Amino acid sequence: MPVAESDGAQPGAARPPSVVSGPPLADEPGLGALTLPGFLREVTAAYGEREALVMHTGEGVTRWTYAELWERAIEVAQALRACGVGKDSRVGVLMTNRPEWIAAAFGASLTGAVVVTLSTFSTPSELDHLLRVSGVSVLLFERSVLKTDFAAVLTELEPEIGKAAPGALQSARFPFLRRLVSVGDAAPGPGTDTWDGFLARGLDQPRELVEATAASVRPSDTAVLFFSSGSTSRPKGILSAHRGVAVQLWRCRRMYGFRPEDEVRCWTANGFFWSGNFAMALGATFSSGGAIVLQPTFAPVEALELMQAERVNFLYAWPHQWAQLEGAPNWSSVDLSSMRFVDHNSLIARHPTVSARWFEPNHAYGNTETFTLATCFPANTPPEVHGGSSGEALPGVTVRIVDPLTGAVVPRGERGEICVKGPTLMLGYLGTPLDETLDAEGFLRTGDGGHLDDTGRLFWEGRLTDIIKTGGANVSPLEVDEALAACPGVKVTQTVGVPHETLGEIVVACVVPHEGAALEAEAVRAFLRERLASYKVPRRVLFFREDEIELTGSAKIKSGELRQLAARRLAPPVG
Repeated sequence: MPVAESDGAQPGAARPPSVVSGPPLADEPGLGALTLPGFLREVTAAYGEREALVMHTGEGVTRWTYAELWERAIEVAQALRACGVGKDSRVGVLMTNRPEWIAAAFGASLTGAVVVTLSTFSTPSELDHLLRVSGVSVLLFERSVLKTDFAAVLTELEPEIGKAAPGALQSARFPFLRRLVSVGDAAPGPGTDTWDGFLARGLDQPRELVEATAASVRPSDTAVLFFSSGSTSRPKGILSAHRGVAVQLWRCRRMYGFRPEDEVRCWTANGFFWSGNFAMALGATFSSGGAIVLQPTFAPVEALELMQAERVNFLYAWPHQWAQLEGAPNWSSVDLSSMRFVDHNSLIARHPTVSARWFEPNHAYGNTETFTLATCFPANTPPEVHGGSSGEALPGVTVRIVDPLTGAVVPRGERGEICVKGPTLMLGYLGTPLDETLDAEGFLRTGDGGHLDDTGRLFWEGRLTDIIKTGGANVSPLEVDEALAACPGVKVTQTVGVPHETLGEIVVACVVPHEGAALEAEAVRAFLRERLASYKVPRRVLFFREDEIELTGSAKIKSGELRQLAARRLAPPVG
């Protein structure tokens, strides 16, 4: 439990400060090796012949055991060594969820390199930015992802790629980039190695050197460079140490309560280039000896068929994907009786073949800067314990709430900005000095609003910039959206504040209905009046088609653009 100062104050006395710390990291159970190579080595030793991953394609089914995953990672490491990759080199991985992504990420870590995860949702201008700031020397990429030909995109960004022999690129635009390697069925493209050709380059690299290099990696070394998926600005590059990443890989097993005998089979179609999916899907599954059922790009009909065929019992999905699964034509005909680790409040749990009663560890708070979890209650925590909160401080973590303007710690129970520090906190933002990132005491000021209660539980209330100030009251759009999500017929929702002459802002709910749903604004407001205080009930409810609301690559709604769209809808007609 977190160490919270006792609130022994008499009525009228000053309340204790909003600071709480979890137990020491050394006391956390279930942690293993604190490097990525060490993590993979330990799970391979424990679960060697168990299935680690499976992927269905038009050509057949790929299945790897943990022992085979280790061998594939060794092969990638040998090939990277042959390409000159060593300690602190940066290796870019631009792929959907496929076996080669996992082999590439762990293989790069075996060489001591930094794994740079790149989103396959990147536009050409975004990819240009990511490659320029990340300084990758080798880019392992999937040529064709949906309608995007990344070989063509890369050649358009840097025409020299089309003129160079594989491994001989000299680019003024990407001065560190030397080699491109393509994976997938499509031809590799100009200046690019095939995956098999790349692996063949490492055949003469001594295995013992690879394993010795992997053993020399230290928990304090830089492990990964992930990019934030912010909805208002260019993604920030976030550097994390091996210790921070490995702690979360092991920790997620404990938070989900998984055991080897549970034989976890996890489906996910969300990219491993997001820290949450890497830690919570891959980490929780691998650390408990389970198997990942890979789907490179999300397609609801295919996803349901995979869940049935592979007897999936654990899902890691986003809210918009739940809705699409329920709307798929095969929803009512598939057998999902294998599901065990699906939250009781999720759409999947309401499927007629699902009988599991389980509550996921969704009372939690974290971000890419903390490589996911900073506060959390484990799965199946009773409501009287979590109290609807965002969790308690995890081992080694300290949370405090400060005044956003002055930085002073506020009294317990008072709202302010969430600040965190701990063993999984990032090494820093790419290109930004650490003293411009952390405060004088080493805390990250997250820009998120919230408060700590008297027991030390954190309550997250959303981005400070998103808090709606209406008629002198503060309204959290998150709270409104959580209530709206339970409204029948609502598929996607985002609540925003729209400027108002007398109230400052008014609360406006922007809703995408399910196909065929006959929603009316007043009916939605009536639904919310039974669940929210009157000042939190949206004054206006606007309905949108799904293609009218722009999402980031990680399915976050671009709130600034939606706010402008809502304001235009509400503006009186000109003339």
